[in-house]
Amino acid sequence: MNGRIYLIPVTLGGDDFLKVIPEKVISLTKQLRYFIVEDIRSARRYLRLIDKEFPINDSVFYELNEHTGESDIGHFIYPVYNGSDIGILSEAGLPGIADPGAKIVAMAHRKGITVTPLSGPSSIILALISSGLNGQNFTFNGYLPVKPAERTVKLRELEKKAGEGFAQIFMETPYRNQKMLESLVTICHNETLLCIAIDITLPTESIRTRRISEWKKELPHLNDKLVVFVMQ
Repeated sequence: MNGRIYLIPVTLGGDDFLKVIPEKVISLTKQLRYFIVEDIRSARRYLRLIDKEFPINDSVFYELNEHTGESDIGHFIYPVYNGSDIGILSEAGLPGIADPGAKIVAMAHRKGITVTPLSGPSSIILALISSGLNGQNFTFNGYLPVKPAERTVKLRELEKKAGEGFAQIFMETPYRNQKMLESLVTICHNETLLCIAIDITLPTESIRTRRISEWKKELPHLNDKLVVFVMQ
């Protein structure tokens, strides 16, 4: 009998995993010995967080990130054919969203391998549902262009869609968050609503939805924070 692929949620940061990861998910994760991960060091660190005695040396890790070629991932799923289950771990939250693990999931479906998602935190969904913006019609846009001119074009495009009633969700790397916010308050119209969701599920969590005109009066400090933006 073939094994299956589990989509394993991890914390969004911090060490208090019991508050955000269901007990059954933790128990199942502890039983796995094959993992496809975005970063091996952080995956091992997480496994040791949930179980100080986790047998790291008896486990197999396949690294899947932006540097992994398509031709290199085929053998990652071989353990399934020997009856072993495999867990996919993202760097944070749920695998498959803004995460290269989606490539393995797509391959599993093509090959008839069972894929089982497990419940856990997603900063994207948690930001949306706590924003007060449209949860019926929304788009996740991932990371926006870094170059200022390209970013300006993209933000105007997203604001137009937001004005039509479609909530627009996007992210930025922590060290560029402040620049993103400065671009938003410079480019967007005063009446546009913007939710800034900071450090979701962490002790420093802050989620606020305000109009651009209100954000202009007092910009929060976002550098080195984990932030999700939602616009409408």
